[in-house]
Amino acid sequence: MTDKFARLSIDGSDEVTELPILSGSIGPDVIDVRNLGSTGYFTFDPGFLSTASCESKITFIDGGKGVLLHRGYPIEQLAEHSDYLETCYLLLNGELPNKQQKAAFEDEITQHTMVNEAMARLFRGFHHDAHPMAMMCGAVGAMSAFYHDALDIANPKHREISALRLIAKIPTLAAMCYKHHIGQPFMYPRNELSYAENFLYMMFGTPCEEPNVNPIIAKAMDKIFLLHADHEQNASTSTVRLAGSSGANPFACIASGITALWGPAHGGANEAVLKMLDEIGSVDRIDEYVLKAKDKNDPFRLMGFGHRVYKNFDPRAKVMKETCDEVLKELGISDPQLEIAKRLEQIALEDDYFIQRKLYPNVDFYSGIIMKAIGIPTDMFTVIFATGRTVGWIAHWAEMVSESYKIGRPRQLYTGATTRDYQDIDKR
Repeated sequence: MTDKFARLSIDGSDEVTELPILSGSIGPDVIDVRNLGSTGYFTFDPGFLSTASCESKITFIDGGKGVLLHRGYPIEQLAEHSDYLETCYLLLNGELPNKQQKAAFEDEITQHTMVNEAMARLFRGFHHDAHPMAMMCGAVGAMSAFYHDALDIANPKHREISALRLIAKIPTLAAMCYKHHIGQPFMYPRNELSYAENFLYMMFGTPCEEPNVNPIIAKAMDKIFLLHADHEQNASTSTVRLAGSSGANPFACIASGITALWGPAHGGANEAVLKMLDEIGSVDRIDEYVLKAKDKNDPFRLMGFGHRVYKNFDPRAKVMKETCDEVLKELGISDPQLEIAKRLEQIALEDDYFIQRKLYPNVDFYSGIIMKAIGIPTDMFTVIFATGRTVGWIAHWAEMVSESYKIGRPRQLYTGATTRDYQDIDKR
């Protein structure tokens, strides 16, 4: 029970409605408006920017302070000391695993990396130049056909198996999207490889050669997955929860999250960074484009700087910058696009205009550069994002389904026509 209330008086009425004020373990208090409907009124909050849609114990963000916690652990600590699969275990189970639990979890993931051979035939139905995200949406949704009749979402064990299957198989499907796109044969997963190594092998390997994955590149790939694992109640996660609130198959719910992620305002930010670098074209034109970015009347915007949530700095960006530096040093790449990116980074970190507005390079800026450097095409960037984010989606779905929940049903402010009578077509 709460002992704090907000008191609402409508249009000066003496009748006051008390709305409980709820406190979480950390973060701002929230006003519980669930009983507001009894007054005949509802809240109006486009984009749900001031509305807590659920209660969750998984991830906490304080954008003003640049804080991102997974189950209470700062993302910087996880990125430095943990790895992607250990972070997956944490998000799903609430605690970090011991050695035995970690080994068992990794083994279970490894045993689920294969996909049904019928999936290969599904991919042949896509045009060769289909966008990888279009294929990813279809392929993940199609997995519902393989795991539906024997799935009881009210059964904790079934939910656990669904989570394992998704985390294990999404990289396989992601690599299949790429291979179909470029016309190469699909590569079967190799159980002796780590999660990130296996993904890179399925992406870039061929039947003609043995696996030979650069460990620094594999480490960078693991960091990208880890730093994108979850980000609280964003558009795609909220989509997964809303779809899941109807009791839908979890594979269909994750497919709905992928479609939401596909939007350029959400998962396409790192792809937009590369398009921006293409537009700038050369280092000689950077000063020109920086001036355009500073001109509020110019439509040009520097992509990959600042963040909608983080008003200070993106805590993931520092880790990703270090990884980016390691990758570029290891590969020794001379690429005009990467030279533009490095110069833009330097300007953003030194120019007072960017510093005062806290427009620091964010995780999308550095992850885009890394993926460009290791040979991943830009139209695969969001697929990579979806691969890392799968665990966050399924963790939120499982959290919701394991508790008492209601089907989502947002209200609206209707501004259309009022009641009117039908007119015969001859009288219109």
